[in-house]
Amino acid sequence: MNRTDVLETGTPSVAAGLRELASRHALLPLRLFLGVTFVYAGIDKLTDPAFLSASGDGSIGDLMRGVRDTSAIPAMVDLALNSPVGFAVALAIGEILVGLGALAGLLTRIAAVGGALIALSLWLTVSWAVTPYYYGNDLIYMMAWTPLILAGAPYLSLDSVIRSRLSRRTA
Repeated sequence: MNRTDVLETGTPSVAAGLRELASRHALLPLRLFLGVTFVYAGIDKLTDPAFLSASGDGSIGDLMRGVRDTSAIPAMVDLALNSPVGFAVALAIGEILVGLGALAGLLTRIAAVGGALIALSLWLTVSWAVTPYYYGNDLIYMMAWTPLILAGAPYLSLDSVIRSRLSRRTA
C-alpha cells in the first residue's frame, strides 16, 4: 500500500481494500469460465449420438480420420481410432471431471493439469493444422489452465476449506 491508500487514521482506504480483494480473487473468473466450458463440452459430447459413433457425419471417428494426416502426432490419432467411441467417452468424462474440479476448487491444480493435457492433446491433433496458429482455440485453452496450475484455487474453493481445516487440526 502506498501513502494515498491509508487514511489519516492509519487504516487502509476503501480503494486499497477493493484492490486487495480483486487481487485475491483475480483467478476466479478464469476458473469459473474454464469449469463451465469443460463441463458443458463433456456433457455435449455425451449427449450427442452422432458424435458418439465410430463413423458418420459429426462422429468422433470421422473427425479423427479427417485430422489424422495433418496432426502433429498421427500415432496419437491412430491410438484413438482403435476405439473411437471409447476415446470419445473417456474424453467427455475427463472434461466433466476437470470442469467440476475447477468449479468446486477441488484438487484444482490436478484438475488444471488435466485440462491443460486435454487441450494439449486436442491442439496436437484436431487443431494442429489451423493457420494461423492463434485461430486454434485448443492452444488458448491450454495456456488458460496454466495460472490455475501455478496458483491453484486459494479462495472460494473446497481446496481452501480443506487447507483451513487441516491447519486448525495441526495447530
